Amino acid sequence: MKQRTLKQSVTFEGRGLHTGQFVRLTIHPASDGSGILFCRTDLDPQCKVKGVVANAKDDGTRQTVLMVGQGVVRTIEHLMATFHGLGVDNALVEVDGEELPALDGSAREYTEAFLRVGLIEQNAERHWINVERPIFVDQGDQSIIVLPASHLSISYTLSYRHTDLQDQFLSIRILPEIFESELAPARTFCLKEEASYLLAQGFGKGANLANTLVFERNAPIDNTLRFENEACRHKITDLLGDLFLAGKFVRGHIIATRTGHLFNLDFVRKLIMATEKKGSEKNNEEKKADLPSVLNVVDIQKIIPHRYPFLFVDKIEKLEPGVRAVGFKQVSMNDYFFQGHFPGHPVMPGVIIIEAMAQVGGVIMLSRPENRDKIAYFMSIDSAKFRQPVMPGDELRMEVEVNKIRARTGQCTGRAYVGDKLVCEAEVKFAVVDR
Repeated sequence: MKQRTLKQSVTFEGRGLHTGQFVRLTIHPASDGSGILFCRTDLDPQCKVKGVVANAKDDGTRQTVLMVGQGVVRTIEHLMATFHGLGVDNALVEVDGEELPALDGSAREYTEAFLRVGLIEQNAERHWINVERPIFVDQGDQSIIVLPASHLSISYTLSYRHTDLQDQFLSIRILPEIFESELAPARTFCLKEEASYLLAQGFGKGANLANTLVFERNAPIDNTLRFENEACRHKITDLLGDLFLAGKFVRGHIIATRTGHLFNLDFVRKLIMATEKKGSEKNNEEKKADLPSVLNVVDIQKIIPHRYPFLFVDKIEKLEPGVRAVGFKQVSMNDYFFQGHFPGHPVMPGVIIIEAMAQVGGVIMLSRPENRDKIAYFMSIDSAKFRQPVMPGDELRMEVEVNKIRARTGQCTGRAYVGDKLVCEAEVKFAVVDR
């Protein structure tokens, strides 16, 4: 199957569901292999970030959030579901604010606009995740499992265990025509008792009874259901959008119960790790091939096991496996540790600077062919010195070099800079062990 994109650009305007801010959103066609790219035109029109789970921000909110340069784009799940459901591989999403417009609370307006302008087939082949064995995440009353299948289908159980919303179930195959008629019109929802709490927490500033179903006694307040099980259908839409952050289309049967966005993203991470591991087992020679000298976040995550919120390296340059590398970390006010570290005068914790340098050292160690698919653990930290504070807006540059390397251990010297100023230095020692 060939990749597809839009035939022409489409534009939407409106207020964000949670922020209430008025935004303008334009979605453009994109070239083969681009994927879904996001851009904050109000911050940096040149910065384009892929809509993949590696760039997602787990901030504990009831929405899917993508880190884009120095800012974020919130509530991307309905748009991502439309790309996934209609089969759009490549697009450029430009928005002039931090949240996509709520529209009517569903994916219907996106779907209608895409079908109105039409989709065009491209030259490159579509990328797939073909599930070959069961993969699951389970946290007691929440679970997602995917089973091998020749196509994508989702079976979803919604169970709030509350008198305001009875349990619902739907099992459905995902095809463009089915997505258009059966899923895209389903609107976002909450329980009546949740509404005031969400507003008090700073969410739902753009929500109203037209774009959000507020359930009381198993019926929406001042609204009419589009489907008897509209809430369940919307949960499938959300899951479909989050699933597309895998960066590929999925073939498998997904069975899900009581999920939310953060749980969905955990599943996507596990799905990617499982399929990547399977691919590496099938092609060991590819694993041993030379790495590029410049690595992005996705490349880095293929080498070391760290994930958000504990991945502190955005990019690596001048990589010489087993010898040296230069890593970069863009320090942003959105980094979780600033929430409680010197409020009012945010300073990056020194231990995290050392951890960031150590992660660069881990990449150097584990990028050696014989160390692929292994893990590097701290053994010691010596001669650590902190010379300058690092604050939001700084770019941390980490120059790390291997001093000693043996079959199972390695010692590195790291120096971190902001501009030309040395801010931290330390020596770290690793033990390299099998996963």
